Amino acid sequence: MRAFGLFVATAGYAGYFRIAPGTAGSAVGLALLVAIRLLGGPGLELGVLVVIVSIGIWASGVGERHAAREDPGLVVIDEVAGMLLTLLWVPLTWATAVVGFLVFRLFDIVKPFPARDAERLHGGLGIMADDLVAAVYAMVVVRLFVWVSSALVTA
Repeated sequence: MRAFGLFVATAGYAGYFRIAPGTAGSAVGLALLVAIRLLGGPGLELGVLVVIVSIGIWASGVGERHAAREDPGLVVIDEVAGMLLTLLWVPLTWATAVVGFLVFRLFDIVKPFPARDAERLHGGLGIMADDLVAAVYAMVVVRLFVWVSSALVTA
């Protein structure tokens, strides 16, 4: 089970990228979202997000124990979940994908309140929680972007 946990925690080993593993994990999340959109509807999108968050809490703990430190960089399943939440049920275009990716990475790095506090939760829950909070901020920005851009097109 440890090997499976590390596979999940590292998002298929994307977490082992030497440069910007969090960005690699976010790219995996975006690619997964594209695949979900091609295969199914909104229910599948939410279902996959719930499964990723649930199993990600456990797998993040496995990754933490493997690395023998808190919130190690190789654990990127939290970025996958963050990207899925950022773009949940948002019309997926090149523009929304780029904006969502960039603002999620920004909020994940900056960790606005209460993301930094959520990061202090114990184990895998803390690893996942701060990215989910960052994703909520990013989701708001993406939805505002969609609203403003659609208003400009119809004006």
